[in-house]
Amino acid sequence: MRILLVEDDLVLRVGLKEALEQANFTVDPLGAAEPAEGALGLTTYDLAIVDIGLPGMDGFELIRRIRRRGLDLPILILTARDALEDRVVGLDIGADDYLVKPFLLPELLARIRAITRRSRASANPLISVGVLTLDPANHTADIEGSPLELTGREWSVLEQLMLAAPKVIAKQKLTDSIGHWDNELTPNAVEIYISRLRAKLAGRPVHIRTVRGIGYRLEEGAADV
Repeated sequence: MRILLVEDDLVLRVGLKEALEQANFTVDPLGAAEPAEGALGLTTYDLAIVDIGLPGMDGFELIRRIRRRGLDLPILILTARDALEDRVVGLDIGADDYLVKPFLLPELLARIRAITRRSRASANPLISVGVLTLDPANHTADIEGSPLELTGREWSVLEQLMLAAPKVIAKQKLTDSIGHWDNELTPNAVEIYISRLRAKLAGRPVHIRTVRGIGYRLEEGAADV
């Protein structure tokens, strides 16, 4: 799950990024609304966390522009402004939730889970390829009914493979989709995660095939010997 974090307080931005990554989210942190608006045209996000008091364009205007573009991206306002009027405005212009600083991390994580559950309420929340099932809302995976233990990066790689299946996903696209802007994932690192996933899928009726010169494809059936 990829989150766009728009927060101008550097200390808070860095702290939130680290905390959310420890909770197995991919985070793109930005300090202003203008680059965030540009990022939304280049990257698909599962959630945006937006401060109101941003330099230049404020968070309210960013949210208005997101909604005018027709994006149904879930948005959580995270701000020190606790006036009732600000809450009403934020929710009326299209935010899904409003959390006032200071806050406790467990509450933020719970609100993120709730927002993403609601955003998937109208669609099937599960992604399946054969006996392999992924639950994006709860960040879990199972194969043949048994839990599949994955690290955060392994989960993200598997999610992209499953979303692309049965098509091939290019290695560079896979790299870009799960890498952080300030700590780009390399193609060599992706190969390591693919290798680890293959080991965890070994002996199961689903496997990852390498399509030389292009990328990877998740397929049903046992791997070729």
